[in-house]
Amino acid sequence: MRKLRIIEHLSLDGVIQHSTDDDGFRHSDWTVPYRTPAGREAMLAAYGGSFDLLLGRRTYDLWSGYWPKAPGSPMADRLNAAMKYIATHRPESLEWGPFENLGPDFLGGLRRIKAQDGPDLILSGSSTLTSTLLGHGLADEVLLAVYPVLLGTGKRLFAEGTPPRSLELVSTHAFPSGILFTTYKVAGPLKPFSDHHDPQEASK
Repeated sequence: MRKLRIIEHLSLDGVIQHSTDDDGFRHSDWTVPYRTPAGREAMLAAYGGSFDLLLGRRTYDLWSGYWPKAPGSPMADRLNAAMKYIATHRPESLEWGPFENLGPDFLGGLRRIKAQDGPDLILSGSSTLTSTLLGHGLADEVLLAVYPVLLGTGKRLFAEGTPPRSLELVSTHAFPSGILFTTYKVAGPLKPFSDHHDPQEASK
């Protein structure tokens, strides 16, 4: 069975939106000043040498307008070569391949793909899909690249109504630019307070 990993770049206040072409968002390319060669190498390592992509339609449209025109970098080459599984109701307009439409039963299609042999699946850039995957127990790991900025507005990673979940810390690494890479394993439903609470500790 394949592992499904969520990898996201976000601000301290949880915003993942980057493009000014997307719903009038005003803070274009806010991640760029903080990126360094060391950070790029760490992100390449996080993606791995071989992977498939899981993309929502809006992210697919944004990426398909950029990455095919930016070949030559290791990340561009890997993204362009990756199989792209797309959640869309408009499969006839897909062009950036290789790709496969997950069909009207998105969750069923994703479970089928996860059960197959193959490289890890990586989701990036879709707050709607992120919440859905966590709610249905389909995400295995979450890597957050957190930038030292507050944006105050924009689409946030975890939408209102995301089901409560517990995550276990796997690793964390701070870069001199201020970016913090933190990886979590998705552990399951949120643990009740009673599972954590030690009455003897509280009385000290």
